[in-house]
Amino acid sequence: MAHIIVVGNEKGGSGKSTTCMHVGTALARLGFRVGALDLDLRQKSFGRYVENRRAYLARAGLSLPSPEYRDLPEIAPEALQPGENAFDARLAAAIAEMEREADFIVIDCPGSHTRLSQVAHSLADTLVTPLNDSFVDFDLLARVDPETGKVKGPSIYSEMVWNARQLRAQAGLKPIDWIVLRNRLGAQQMHNKKKVGAALEELSKRIGFRVAPGFSERVIFRELFPRGLTLLDLRDTGVDQLNLSNIAARQEVRDLMTELRLPGVRVDF
Repeated sequence: MAHIIVVGNEKGGSGKSTTCMHVGTALARLGFRVGALDLDLRQKSFGRYVENRRAYLARAGLSLPSPEYRDLPEIAPEALQPGENAFDARLAAAIAEMEREADFIVIDCPGSHTRLSQVAHSLADTLVTPLNDSFVDFDLLARVDPETGKVKGPSIYSEMVWNARQLRAQAGLKPIDWIVLRNRLGAQQMHNKKKVGAALEELSKRIGFRVAPGFSERVIFRELFPRGLTLLDLRDTGVDQLNLSNIAARQEVRDLMTELRLPGVRVDF
């Protein structure tokens, strides 16, 4: 069976699609067969990222390792079982088709609570939650006392992950490996960064996730999207000399892939 990587966060702008594309492309570059799904049926940022890649590679006459993206298949109403949810059936059909040929499936979830997102979380072998490094986004995971900074309790999203873990346990599946990525770590506001870090470490022990550094705020990430490229592709597209920022960003991708601890993956790019 394919190892399913779900990238989820119920707030937009946290870097989910960038994370999906870099993880999917990194795995493809390491020789794995990678399927890709985008469950945000309106925005489809991950889907558009892959489409941009296909178009750019065709124009440039290049062939680079890439995740294999597919839209969710349509299911005829008469094909549904009595009481079966149409979204459940579409997601199940997509994964069943991909699992025949994929080693990994990367799934991007919308920045809101939907039925598709809820089901996808229960299917996750690895769950990655990108989080902007501030207490504004920390609220996604837990409620915090504004005076002391102490964690008061888990958020609705954390409870959804807990429910997904319960469903997997009942089905006899292995536990979800949950990683929270601290994205957009800045050089400034060191005091606030330390407070966020301390709160994350406290919460990680209470509800069971691992904390990992993600991607810093860099212009290069915004520039890559229109061409569908990742930091791992730059040398193959004629960029011989990488500046210090790009080199540091490539290292962040390596560190992320190492931190995910995916089965059979040895990071050597």
